[in-house]
Amino acid sequence: MFRKLHSLLGPLLVCTVFAISTPAASSETFKLLYQAEIQPESGRALVEIRLEGEKLPRKLELHLNPERHQELESDGDLEVNGDEAVWHPKGKSASLRYQFTINEQKGSGSFDSRITDKWSILRSDKLIPPISATMESGLRSRAELKLVLPEDWSSALPYKEIADDHYRIKDPGRRFKRPKGWMIVGRIGSRQDIIDGVDTTVAAPLGQNVRRQDTLAFLNWNLPELKKVFPEFPQHLLIVCADDPMWRGGLSGTRSLFMHSDRPLISGNRTSSMIHELVHVATGIRGDHQSDWIVEGLAEFYSLEILRRTGGISERRYQGAVDELEEWGKEAPTLLVKRSSGPVTARAVGIMRQLDREIRAATDGKASIDDVARALAEDRGKVTLARFRKLAEEAAGRPVKALDKDNLRDAEQ
Repeated sequence: MFRKLHSLLGPLLVCTVFAISTPAASSETFKLLYQAEIQPESGRALVEIRLEGEKLPRKLELHLNPERHQELESDGDLEVNGDEAVWHPKGKSASLRYQFTINEQKGSGSFDSRITDKWSILRSDKLIPPISATMESGLRSRAELKLVLPEDWSSALPYKEIADDHYRIKDPGRRFKRPKGWMIVGRIGSRQDIIDGVDTTVAAPLGQNVRRQDTLAFLNWNLPELKKVFPEFPQHLLIVCADDPMWRGGLSGTRSLFMHSDRPLISGNRTSSMIHELVHVATGIRGDHQSDWIVEGLAEFYSLEILRRTGGISERRYQGAVDELEEWGKEAPTLLVKRSSGPVTARAVGIMRQLDREIRAATDGKASIDDVARALAEDRGKVTLARFRKLAEEAAGRPVKALDKDNLRDAEQ
């Protein structure tokens, strides 16, 4: 397997990729090239991770999905044990190779990740697994992703393209960078615009029922208002759309999101799945075992609030929509659960409205829930109820009743 992969990838990498790559690395940086050859006939991607520099990381730990990351080989010391691989790169140039199974199907039969003979949609942070690096203090990577595609295929990723299907990877704060977010390759169509400073692309397989220009118009209408709440919104945004058999919903990723083509931009209950997922992109937060309602509640609250602020829905319809969600939320006895289901998220929207009103009243309108959401987005990472309450009380200048635990669950809970 090693010889086969080397013959496929090695000459291309040595002769072509580094010829158009960045200049030779200094003693404090090393070149990190991810190359993925997409193979529709096998349903797999042949992946190589190549390091080059005067100094390289001493150890890399790859956190694998054994059902998808397979047949690992390297030219250095490599130990594979279940869902973990430990690689010790040697010398000034080292590489590791594996095969990645692209299709990932849910129990319902729909796909989170899919490859056909014409296109493929997947997440680059699944293609390249999480990697923990042990390396000298001050040593940093200069990372790129190169895709090798069938003839007539093209690609779209939420990164700057420095050559055809060749991207520079940005991951601020990370010394060992890896690709993240949604990607689409194949015979695809796309529409692009710069919206309030955000390089925005809407892409989908050719021939599918996707309204790319409508989506761009919706973003031109609403993204600037969302950026007022989240001024650090990513500079690149990729929206990938597709028909069945892809999952019939929306899923956010780093600088990107997937949205099934059947999902309306504004639903019958006046919420917007598109804005909901954009809030996830903006905040980058996740809940602990009792705080997923904060993550989902904020996203659903702003899916209404942004439309209200832009005039997409009237004040009357906005209030009616939140009232309906609060009524639905009565089916959830508590918010303090691991996963925020429909009724839990609906109840959370009512809490967010209470909290916003309480902060505005306490500060004569000088602060609002926007200040809380913005602070969470600046920190990113995991959010807890304690952290959320602290930020809310800092914005209000006093304790807030909306986040009392008795308000977050029924009396018998």
